[in-house]
Amino acid sequence: MSGGEPNGSALITLSGITKTYGQGQAALQALRGVELHINEGDFVAIMGPSGSGKSTAMNILGCLDTPTSGIYIFKDVHVENLSRNQRALLRRHYLGFVFQGFNLLARTSARENVELPLLYRREPPAVRHAAADAALKAVGLDGWEHHTPAELSGGQQQRVAIARAIVTNPTVLLADEPTGNLDTRRSREIMELLVTMNRERGITVLMVTHEQEMAGYAKRIVHFVDGRIDADQHNGGR
Repeated sequence: MSGGEPNGSALITLSGITKTYGQGQAALQALRGVELHINEGDFVAIMGPSGSGKSTAMNILGCLDTPTSGIYIFKDVHVENLSRNQRALLRRHYLGFVFQGFNLLARTSARENVELPLLYRREPPAVRHAAADAALKAVGLDGWEHHTPAELSGGQQQRVAIARAIVTNPTVLLADEPTGNLDTRRSREIMELLVTMNRERGITVLMVTHEQEMAGYAKRIVHFVDGRIDADQHNGGR
């Protein structure tokens, strides 16, 4: 069975997904009928050259963009039919995001950065503090709650970003080049952390990367070429 086939309980299904930007002769077809099945507990590395469609697919998976046509099913819900507000609610309750640039607020503490998703949920301060501290502990930053990003290394900043992504206990963690700004040692530390989140917490991880070594940590590698999936293979992982 190929990596892209459902096992009967797919968490995410993309079927015939297309994405076109612009109109007429200026139209750019970024995705050309993508078929993808992701099961709960998967760790999928998404690869491909620049312009292959991998980032567009990631934005659609993360409900940051909508397809031009096709079907996107998440937990039996047809995401392509949701309103903007409904997609925002799906992101808030089921998805966590980690970016290459960390995206931390410079003048706030690690704890306050991690609390941000809980602020959007209007959780009371005591709940936010406890959840943020637990998330920081889970990523190995126990005792660093009051440090600002300027007082943290690049690897520590990315750990804060991962803590922020998992503080809501998401079903899916979407990581876009999470090691792109880190040296090899820190990159491996972050990948081991993502493996732990996947293995011990059962979080489904979808990761865009251009680095073959980082992709080696995943259970599956999906390769995009010219807006289509060129290969979808099982991988040993770590």
